This record gives sequence, C-alpha cells and structure tokens, in this order.
Amino acid sequence: MSRAIQTPQPDSGLNLILFSIPQSFLLQIGTASILLLLTTQKASFRSLEALGEASEELFRGHRLPLLKFPDDNEPNQS
Repeated sequence: MSRAIQTPQPDSGLNLILFSIPQSFLLQIGTASILLLLTTQKASFRSLEALGEASEELFRGHRLPLLKFPDDNEPNQS
C-alpha cells in the first residue's frame, strides 16, 4: 500500500531576490483580506440602510418643525 504524502517543495511560494514567502502564508493573507472585505461590506450596507431610513423619516416630516399658519378668524390687515 503506497502512501500519498506530499512534502513541501522548496520552490513553492513566492521567491524574491533576498527571501521567499511560503505558499501557506500567502493563502492566510488572502483569506484574511477576503474576510475583512466581507465584514466591511456588511457594515457599510447596514450603515447605508440606516441612512436611507433616516432620510425617509426626514422626508415624511416627523423631524420638521411645525409651521404656524394664520387662522381664518383673524382679520386681514390690508
């Protein structure tokens, strides 16, 4: 029975002039950045949704000041 054990190759990863970056480290950085982007997307979606709801309330007039209209009983001063 043969075993399928792979040994890491010395040339796997990113080879630069002075040092090399292992492939697993590149994968971890890529995964962390994708998770950060997804979290940021959720937070920005929630904040934009809250901003939209607040603007709806403003246009409904709940937060606008009450205006004084002249009464019909007051005599005209013309």
